[in-house]
Amino acid sequence: MEITRTTSSKIQRLSVSDETLEDQELQERAPSIRPSRFLDYPGQDEVKRNLEVYVGAARKRGKPLDHVILHGAPGLGKTTLANIIANELGVPFLATSGPAIDKPGDLAGILTGLEPGTLLFIDEIHRLSIKVEEVLYSAMEDFVIDIIIGQGASARSVRMDVAPFTLAGATTRLSLLSRPLLGRFGIQERLDFYDPLALKKILFRTSSILGFQLSDPAALEIARRSRGTPRLANRLLRRVADFADMAELDTIDDQVADLALTRQGIDATGLDRVDRRILQVMQEQYDGGPVGIETLAVTINEDRDTVEDVYEPYLVYRGFIARTPRGRVLTNTAIKYLTSTEKK
Repeated sequence: MEITRTTSSKIQRLSVSDETLEDQELQERAPSIRPSRFLDYPGQDEVKRNLEVYVGAARKRGKPLDHVILHGAPGLGKTTLANIIANELGVPFLATSGPAIDKPGDLAGILTGLEPGTLLFIDEIHRLSIKVEEVLYSAMEDFVIDIIIGQGASARSVRMDVAPFTLAGATTRLSLLSRPLLGRFGIQERLDFYDPLALKKILFRTSSILGFQLSDPAALEIARRSRGTPRLANRLLRRVADFADMAELDTIDDQVADLALTRQGIDATGLDRVDRRILQVMQEQYDGGPVGIETLAVTINEDRDTVEDVYEPYLVYRGFIARTPRGRVLTNTAIKYLTSTEKK
């Protein structure tokens, strides 16, 4: 992967040839882009205040922090917050994901190799199998695990100690966690969508690190159209920077930001083509609802989980869709929005 920077006063930019290379580059630069302290983490103020108290109390007692579950829509900073917790505690940080832990033995191997005090982060923790979850129960409560050795009549259970640790789980689907597992998390925090001012701070920090010159109106324009999500805001910033660079602008302004975002199908409310397709289908084919999520997903040719996890939360948050016992329905806000877009 080639990283180039302009030598003139034009916007410095990272040049990537395709989406795969960009993902790799984001991973390589993630440690510098992601904040490492609560002080540098904009937004989620209530969650931050609570976590600062819990982390401070754990440090004062000299004991591991109670287990933490962070839940909310994708891209809101759950992984970043877990990393910050480890940094603030001054403990090792080990990250994995639910789908990567296939068998109980996989988890047992991870747990027995932990250093004392480690913060073990499991992303998509709702995707752990029940058998893997059962290994966690005793590990979370008593810092021991029970391993079955042998098979059939000769099988026996061996109890092994594990070093005291903190489990931090992240999920976009809290309802899919089993009650026994959820009940073992002493700290449960929900991350909400960010307001534009918090996203502006994130954009200015990212632009400073990556060497982009960003005007205040442009930052606000990008923030307003980033669906309240830092991950999306940072991605859009990079695409807007591409347009500004090709226009040989020294600074990303609001005009080039509007042009770039409009070209990507993102309107002034932050809705993209799929969002608008969902609203249009609900209005034109189902008279505004109610319509089931499965039916809606099939109609727009999208995976159900994608609709439910990626698109629907923001549409509900902005008041375009309401969930009812009979299905999803359009709100008056959505009808007014669709009417206004038809007139353009």
